[in-house]
Amino acid sequence: MHAIVSEAERLACLRGLGILDTPPEHEFDTLVRTAGQVLECPIALVTMVDENRQWFKAVCGLSIDGTPREDAFCTHALKADDLLVVSDATVDSRFAHNPLVTGDPHIRFYAGMPIRVERPHGAGPIAVATLCVIDRQPRELDEAGMTVLRDLAQLAEALLTARSNTFALVRLAEERRRTLEALDRSNRQLRQAERMARIGSWRLCLRTKVMAFSDQTYAIHGMPVGNEVPLEAVLDFYSAQGRIMIETAVSRAISSGESFDIESDFCNAQGEALRVRLKGELEFRADEAVALIGVLQDITDRHAMEQALRHAAQTDDLTGLASRSRLNLFLDERIRLVRENDSGFVLLLIDLDHFKAVNDACGHPAGDDVLRVMAEKLQASCGAGGLAARLGGDEFALILSESLDDAELEQRLGHLLATLRHDVETDGRVITVTATIGACRFDVTIASRSGFMKRADEALYRAKNHRRGFAAVAGEARIIVPNDMAHLKLRADTH
Repeated sequence: MHAIVSEAERLACLRGLGILDTPPEHEFDTLVRTAGQVLECPIALVTMVDENRQWFKAVCGLSIDGTPREDAFCTHALKADDLLVVSDATVDSRFAHNPLVTGDPHIRFYAGMPIRVERPHGAGPIAVATLCVIDRQPRELDEAGMTVLRDLAQLAEALLTARSNTFALVRLAEERRRTLEALDRSNRQLRQAERMARIGSWRLCLRTKVMAFSDQTYAIHGMPVGNEVPLEAVLDFYSAQGRIMIETAVSRAISSGESFDIESDFCNAQGEALRVRLKGELEFRADEAVALIGVLQDITDRHAMEQALRHAAQTDDLTGLASRSRLNLFLDERIRLVRENDSGFVLLLIDLDHFKAVNDACGHPAGDDVLRVMAEKLQASCGAGGLAARLGGDEFALILSESLDDAELEQRLGHLLATLRHDVETDGRVITVTATIGACRFDVTIASRSGFMKRADEALYRAKNHRRGFAAVAGEARIIVPNDMAHLKLRADTH
């Protein structure tokens, strides 16, 4: 008895084989030809059923390459634990009115064996294809014939498995090729950057603890080219954390021969704040370590660019709020902390109501102004340790870092609903933009970020279904109204 799997899982496994709509292959063609000859059936097929059709990977005795899914005998065979045998389709209620029975190719006898492949991660086999034989005359299939069909189906399974493994290797090779190409591009870009970078060399004598600089290293330090500099004096240019890292790295290099590569904040003799990269390794003479040698690079511009890119990737350009990617990172970290110390927090998903009417009536610049106003209000409402984010369009999120009881959460939500109400005047009329909110408290029973957001989303849609401009909390029946509409509270709670 094979484990029951969903059709979606079966289809995903089938697509993962990469075999649909591939050209004929000799091995499969030989398999169906052998099945037809041994079992004395004029038609033999290896079939695969996707969402809409039955496709023939190998076919003997027919001139077509598939049928509509709803006509496929093999959809029944795929669900069987063993052989599906139909001795006379005209008297079988499942197939008697099937177009393949009443019309060409006039199927009477059918025997199909599921072809299974192993699912990933040891989840067990799953039927993705069938090996079947067909006759235009009613007939029976004896035990010997059943054994033949089972054995040939096992060969088909081996072919599919081998093909799947090959496909996986090809895909892995392609991914490796793309990775290597990306790495090569990065390396070439890095080499270009290095040619343009300010970089100098240095040498630290292990006996005297005095450093010799190249001209460019003096320039980075903001010092005139001159005498050698004691190590202690050089360390004073680095931040406190950088100094500790360098002292530790130098000590480790001397004791174990380990090279180092350190980035640190740096203030030169002219008072310029820089970011530098320091690399070093031991220099040997007659197998004795006599010095540390390396390079120093001013990476201030690169570091600033990386920080700017990181900020841009995590910030919504229009509103200045956190982006969806920043929200995801923040949520993951908060969830990790909650699991460690059992502190709570609340996620709010917020949709603006009637925002499209503003865009339609006033134009997108006015709509952008509304988004910026709402963003300012959300930023002011997130509190210490919280985060306000724009998910896209008129969708926002707010993380409240506090552990709020029912009354506190209701008060915060009611206040926020009132705060986010915003009037836009146009052509003598007023369009009122409101916000609908779905809230969810995090607790350790929630398995993942996606599950957490789904609960908040479900609460959001429950609030929308009740009335736009209101709020709902996941797992609670109550509907929360804006604080300045408290007269609606009884009606909302009893809806």
